[in-house]
Amino acid sequence: MLSPACYRRGAQLRLRQAERLWQAGKASLEGQLVEDGRAFRTEGMGSVKALRQQQTSVTFKDREAATMAEGELLGVRWASRDSRLSFCMKMCYGIGGVPNQVASSATAFYLQLFLLDVAQIPAAQVSLVLFGGKVSGAAADPVAGFFINRSRRTGSGRLMPWVLGCTPFIAVAYFFLWFLPPFTSLRGLWYTTFYCLFQALATFFQVPYTALTMLLTPSPRERDSVTAYRITMEMVGTLMGATVHGLIVSGAHGPHGCEDAALPRQAALSPDATRLYCIAAAAVALTYPVCSSLLCLGVKERPASSAPASGQGLSFLAGLALTARHPPYLKLVVSFLFISAAVQVEQSYLVLFCTHASRLHHHVQSLVLTILVSAVLSTPLWEWVLQRFGKRTSAFGIFVMVPFAILLAAVPTAPVAYVVAFVSGVSIAVSLLLPWSMLPDVVEDFELQHQHGPGLETIFYSSYVFFTKLAGAGALGISTLSLEFSGYQAGACQQAEEVVVTLKVLIGAVPTCMILIGLCILMVGPAPKAPSQDTSRQLSLQRRTSYSLT
Repeated sequence: MLSPACYRRGAQLRLRQAERLWQAGKASLEGQLVEDGRAFRTEGMGSVKALRQQQTSVTFKDREAATMAEGELLGVRWASRDSRLSFCMKMCYGIGGVPNQVASSATAFYLQLFLLDVAQIPAAQVSLVLFGGKVSGAAADPVAGFFINRSRRTGSGRLMPWVLGCTPFIAVAYFFLWFLPPFTSLRGLWYTTFYCLFQALATFFQVPYTALTMLLTPSPRERDSVTAYRITMEMVGTLMGATVHGLIVSGAHGPHGCEDAALPRQAALSPDATRLYCIAAAAVALTYPVCSSLLCLGVKERPASSAPASGQGLSFLAGLALTARHPPYLKLVVSFLFISAAVQVEQSYLVLFCTHASRLHHHVQSLVLTILVSAVLSTPLWEWVLQRFGKRTSAFGIFVMVPFAILLAAVPTAPVAYVVAFVSGVSIAVSLLLPWSMLPDVVEDFELQHQHGPGLETIFYSSYVFFTKLAGAGALGISTLSLEFSGYQAGACQQAEEVVVTLKVLIGAVPTCMILIGLCILMVGPAPKAPSQDTSRQLSLQRRTSYSLT
């Protein structure tokens, strides 16, 4: 509770501060500072008179007005000085997202092949492993949002401790995901357990990391820029994961066994396959402590260290109910629910398609690298397109992948496959960049319509990841189960014709339908506009004021 004397002394102090800055010749701040100084003096004297007459304490409304005036005076200088982020901070923030993408890339391209051909688990159990892991990661998103929303700020921030705390456990869980246990009867349970654990821990790592975007800067342009840095570095991480893991385990698979007439049905596996997969897992797991350390050293959260936890003003369930009723957010989530599921299906079945449905097993590593290199190189281009032509226009870049995916399923030759891989990488880049660039705009659009304190950004981000993971779990689980129904044989180098047809449908028709549905939903109705600099500054001021009043 502010006393009248402190109230008046604070107003007089800031009035003198405004007059000194005005005399120093700061023309850009002259009108604002003088107005703030007068407002302080008027409000301060008025409050003192009211207190003397009523013999009561300062009301909440008076305190709010004083805090708003103080925040406006300090916020003008804060926003003009700190809204731009340094190149070093952007790079460190981008590096923080590399480990999850390295691991996700390796699991997306090679985990299904590992479980089917190395661990030799039946396709039905593989479907259960993939579905259970994705559901575990999806279920962890609202749980992560709940606990992060209620956590208190520490010396290193409110979100950063979650990132650092999850790092060692994710590395251990990822390594054992690729470890071949000595027993065979319970391998399905082994891989289900560690894949669920890895996905859940990765969620507790990713949710606070992505939510940091809202706390780095109040500028929409700078947020789009730092998002582009993050997506670019995540693309580099995806490239690293597929390259490092693929090169290490390339010796575990070979075509010579399938060419041997004496072994017509047995796939070729190196005796060192288990050791090679463990080495690859250790190399990927090492990226977690390295990149997390760079993230902690180079990125600092914006709110003052004295700010209390933002979730104290609004419960998680109440915040989740509010976000679920926000139309722009619903449209964003539902549209990219289909688009992200299409991308996951395309990634998961590319290696199996090249191995069993076409004669492209010699080109698997090259095709994967082509997709990832084109995605990395096209990300800066898509960032320019987002700034120049708008985000809804950029969404049509996702559609480019549709005809080429159908072409690969119809004509599975090497030249066509490389063209399709390049175009698919370009489309995947915009499909990853676009939702994370639109999500901050949706959050600020929500904050303009609902006067709530800060902290809801974690609910937005966690619930978005929850729904996209849930969609991916359903798509991968059902599609893998379809291999079981079509007669897929684990460890065989030549599959039945029904399996070949199923793989062609999964690589062509399924992603096409999902992308078309997602784009149709995204284009319906008006899109939330990116807030102006003044609006973002006002929202940043509201966040700081809410911290002070809580």
